[in-house]
Amino acid sequence: MTKHFTQIRDLGYQAAWDVLRRAKEMKDSRHRSTLLQGKSAIMLFEKASTRTRVSFETAVHQLGGKTIFMTPAESQLGRSEPLRDTARVLSRYNDLMIVRTFGQEKIDELVEYGSIPVINALTDEGHPCQVMSDMLTIYERTPDLEKVRVAWVGDGNNMANSWIEAAIFFKFELFMAFPEGYEPDRNLLALAMQAGAKIFLTHDPAMAVDGAHYVNTDVWASMGQEEEQKKREKAFAGFCVDDALMAKAAPDARFMHCLPAHRGEEVTEDVFESPASIVWDQAENRLHMQKALIEWVMEG
Repeated sequence: MTKHFTQIRDLGYQAAWDVLRRAKEMKDSRHRSTLLQGKSAIMLFEKASTRTRVSFETAVHQLGGKTIFMTPAESQLGRSEPLRDTARVLSRYNDLMIVRTFGQEKIDELVEYGSIPVINALTDEGHPCQVMSDMLTIYERTPDLEKVRVAWVGDGNNMANSWIEAAIFFKFELFMAFPEGYEPDRNLLALAMQAGAKIFLTHDPAMAVDGAHYVNTDVWASMGQEEEQKKREKAFAGFCVDDALMAKAAPDARFMHCLPAHRGEEVTEDVFESPASIVWDQAENRLHMQKALIEWVMEG
């Protein structure tokens, strides 16, 4: 049966922990392999990227494979050909599909009609590879995740959704602060709570950050939301992670951001460049986690 990684809950509890530990092993050993020797990964990117593209291409190469990168301008994506036809054709040429797109339904259609593993490299609904990489960044520092308190400050966006999913399996406490009207997916939140996730919501950033070991944020207007920038700047007033907010966190708390960051908006320059910031470790860990995820789907 073909395995896919379209959201964190595709893994289940045991595989989530297996992949997390495997990613750390791969990082510690500077892992290289021939897993993908003679194989190709098609990378379909409807959204531009720096870290996602480079980390995935490097991951595939370090596992012995080749990549083919395509945007809508270089393919039939978004034109007259149905996506299901693209899925069936590309499955006959390639061994793995890595997709960065808008709607989650596009990932679902590629899974339904394709016959090769699909990895979700980002949609508007979730960013599972990033959050699994962030879990690696935390796990390196605090292996007992049940003793960890993570704060999320900002938009209830795809990152927030994936953090909620991660809380289901890794059992850390997740305190989330959003402006009114910018909460995460309610159905996903309900699912997580039913599964026993320790998630607490507030509209007060100070309350969310109080005692947190890791303080996490993201841009206020994601790709495709640029026309909402001014409206969001007004709504998110008071949600900037600055020195005063970080002072409310636990001693030696760390600052996290998936990047790119808008310094002076969701985070100040001082916090971003401070010794508390671990954003570059997060960025590096995309490579190691994605190698572990590729191995997991390919060995299915």
